[in-house]
Amino acid sequence: MAQPITWGAYLFAPLEHLMAEYGIDPHAGIDALVVSVILILFAFIAGRKFRKTEMLEPEGRISLAFVAEWIVGGLMNLFNGIIHHGARNVFFVLGTFSFFILGNNLIGLVPGFNPPTDQFNVTFALAIITFITAHTIGIREHGFAYIKKFMGPLWWLSPLLFPIELVSHMVRPLSLSIRLFGNMTGDHKVVLVFSSLLALGLPIPFMGLGIFISFLQTFVFILLSAVYFQDALDHPH
Repeated sequence: MAQPITWGAYLFAPLEHLMAEYGIDPHAGIDALVVSVILILFAFIAGRKFRKTEMLEPEGRISLAFVAEWIVGGLMNLFNGIIHHGARNVFFVLGTFSFFILGNNLIGLVPGFNPPTDQFNVTFALAIITFITAHTIGIREHGFAYIKKFMGPLWWLSPLLFPIELVSHMVRPLSLSIRLFGNMTGDHKVVLVFSSLLALGLPIPFMGLGIFISFLQTFVFILLSAVYFQDALDHPH
């Protein structure tokens, strides 16, 4: 006996068909939602200590709050070394990217989940956020003079340099998203292939490689984003 078609299936079937036609995994949103919920719970539990009004005192033991403080402090030192001033103002973007991209990379190693970062629409959305944020802080920092960054140091070369600089900035989201998308897709396919050959033993080294690539690609994405932010904050020539 055929199963009845539910209203949900009827409403979302065209959307799933459209996503499948363009190579978008409809389950990527669910996996990303799982990562988001885990990160929100982690932030809520680990940040409970820092939401207190009284003076914080060392606990003398390793706790979730200590781990969170250690990670955030390390990221802040990294961004301070790249962004000479204003790193704290953009930390909400770079810090969120650090946790979110790493979580979405690593969840692909859990059986039953796929890494949302092997979907181009996900990585492109993250790259667009970087692109918009970089130019927003550049305009806020320099005002109308921000356009001088596209003109070059010599005024008589401006007609030649302006389109070149404009195109180089416009392709940044594409290169940033393709780099993350391509590496995570390749890594995920390798793990799946060797897991299908032998479920025990053989995939373990490749899972270790997957963990390394997950951290590496997260670092590359946030490093390039920080470089773009610093480039926007630099004074025009």
